[in-house]
Amino acid sequence: FFFFFFFQAEDGIRDFCLSRGLGDVYKRQVHGISMLHAIARLPKQFVRTFAVDYGKRLMGKCEYLTKVGITNPHVYRNLSVPELYEHAVDPEFNWSNDPLGRPAMIASNGALCAYSTDRTGRSPKERRVVLDDATRDTVNWGEINIPIDPVNYKVNYARTLDYLNMLKRLYVVDGYAGWDPKWRLKVRVICELPYHALFMRNMMVVPKPEEMHEFEKGVDFTILNAGKFRADPLNKGVKQKTSVAINFTDNTMCILGTLYAGEMKKGLFGVMNYLMPLKGQLSTHSSANEGSGGDVSLFFGLSGTGKTTLSADPQRRLIGDDEHVWTDKGVFNIEGGCYAKCCFLSEEKEPEIYNALKFGSVLENIKFFDENERVVNYDDISITENTRASYPLQYIPGAKIPALGSHPKNIIFLTCDAYGVLPPVAKLTPEQSMYQFITGYTAKVAGTEIGIKEPVPSFSACFGEAFIPLHPYKYAKLLSEKMQKHGTNVWFVNTGWSGGAYPKGKRMSLKITRAIIDAIHSQELNKVKYKKVNVA
Repeated sequence: FFFFFFFQAEDGIRDFCLSRGLGDVYKRQVHGISMLHAIARLPKQFVRTFAVDYGKRLMGKCEYLTKVGITNPHVYRNLSVPELYEHAVDPEFNWSNDPLGRPAMIASNGALCAYSTDRTGRSPKERRVVLDDATRDTVNWGEINIPIDPVNYKVNYARTLDYLNMLKRLYVVDGYAGWDPKWRLKVRVICELPYHALFMRNMMVVPKPEEMHEFEKGVDFTILNAGKFRADPLNKGVKQKTSVAINFTDNTMCILGTLYAGEMKKGLFGVMNYLMPLKGQLSTHSSANEGSGGDVSLFFGLSGTGKTTLSADPQRRLIGDDEHVWTDKGVFNIEGGCYAKCCFLSEEKEPEIYNALKFGSVLENIKFFDENERVVNYDDISITENTRASYPLQYIPGAKIPALGSHPKNIIFLTCDAYGVLPPVAKLTPEQSMYQFITGYTAKVAGTEIGIKEPVPSFSACFGEAFIPLHPYKYAKLLSEKMQKHGTNVWFVNTGWSGGAYPKGKRMSLKITRAIIDAIHSQELNKVKYKKVNVA
């Protein structure tokens, strides 16, 4: 059976939709839908029992999805990497009507190459957090954490469900946020694109077969990604076609109007940044590695400062490249994989990352030397400077699995100074450490956010203000307490410009920066004399 519905949308586009009385404006034209999809769109009071029962019967083992409103029977859950590759390049689905869209392809190195159309970086100005009784007095509201009313979030949520429920294929990925069994979250990702499913399979901790039954009982957080379907700008709190909204009461996140995979990763990081400090554990925007003697270093810094590159050290075991929690027992990685910038990547400069890009990795928005041979040209940034690579943690030789470590011996604040004023390295007193942590001076580099074309000076509290829902003081207090308790050394390393400001000066040599980091780890810099500089 097929039903045909045509409505005149508010913006004049002839379209099919169900009016929810909430000002929905659908931009997608659909000529016919199956009986199941039609039933799923009827008002709940008419088909409440029938629709739910019908959905359960068809979904089999995926019955739990009806709890979040997913009635689509065409669900593929926890596919293997080869299966996701097969789905990603299936010609029936591997196309886009977006003029900037490109089909997914397999590179000569075995990586899956995918494209996020016009959104090639995060959209922080379109991020929203539901303002309700649970968050009213806990979230640090302002330009970073922009509130959205629960009713308007429900409009986003309904819009997301409507789109996901009509798809011919839907993907579900279950995984953990965190390696520490005591603090980890069970997370479920529901998305349209196989490349998004593979990306999150890489970025979350993949459960062991004997742990999968835990997800049958329910999860702690659910991400619903309808990135191909744009948000409704007429919905209060939504300004553009893109909307990334988090509800800490329902433990859900809705993504509309962006295919950039990093929104899922950073959205989940924001969830951990909300929950962990409220439980007395410090979540950090940092990478971490471990020496042969068990000494752990944390590298704080924004995207583009070198966290991923400098933590991938052949002389040390990688714990993680971006997100960690410092608990009462030590540190653990939130993620199961790495998300590296691959702009101008070379085997000579970054061999660990270069060689990690193989079968099972995801390359986002890259170009080839030749479309037939498909050898990746990392120097071609014609799509974006923010070309990205996602790969499992174990692809880095010597990575520590499980990704847990002791209390940090060294903390290294990485700053990309666009003015060429700051020294290559400095040792900080506790007071200086707190000042630098709270102010978080750096420069946003090209491509990491929409609209950033060249370095822009920025002050980002805790080296990750865009991802912290609570007041920066909460994180600073936890860091200060832990540093004092465990006698952690704090270093300031400039990975930005020297010899003058951008563009006259030159970016600090990676070779020199690595030598500085090596001197910190070998304790050579603990033996030298320091001159205290007062900055007025």
